[in-house]
Amino acid sequence: MKNDNLKGQHRINEQIRAKEVRIVGDEVEPKVYSIAQALKMAEDMEMDLVEISPNAQPPVCRIIDYSKFLYQLKKRQKEQKAKQVKVNVKEIRFGPQTDDHDYNFKLKHAKGFLEDGDKVKAYVFFKGRSILFKEQGEVLLLRFANDLEEYAKVDQLPVLEGKRMIIFLSPKKKDIPKKVTPKTEAPKADKAAEE
Repeated sequence: MKNDNLKGQHRINEQIRAKEVRIVGDEVEPKVYSIAQALKMAEDMEMDLVEISPNAQPPVCRIIDYSKFLYQLKKRQKEQKAKQVKVNVKEIRFGPQTDDHDYNFKLKHAKGFLEDGDKVKAYVFFKGRSILFKEQGEVLLLRFANDLEEYAKVDQLPVLEGKRMIIFLSPKKKDIPKKVTPKTEAPKADKAAEE
């Protein structure tokens, strides 16, 4: 299925509609050829004529093995996908009059989320007439951000959106401790044995 998606991206051989094409590559002198000459050259090499840049004037083509080309494209896309970092956003909900025990419990969870590298979206939900306590909600969120100061940085200060006051926190980048190699541990063990 994925291979079919890649196949539709490029025109090959007889699908190329231009009268002239510029051929580039290792085995061919880069210059403009008529489509008939280019197809003949590809056929003689037992490879495919693949349109790489269709918007250029004339279109740019390469003479390559198309299945090998698709394989390399797929491999490159897979590597790029593996390098991407997926960021999760964890939500923590407060009421405008959250007591200390609940606050500390949620603070502990937020620290865990931030240590795992997740972003935290903390919000105070105002139900009914509790919207009158929006100052209390803002104070609560600012206290929350202040308590997480060593773990996170504030992306967005508290903002009231409808019945929610929201603050965004993202984890601070930590210095990765250097691993101790076994060679450095061995002499310490020998010294302890000698004493």
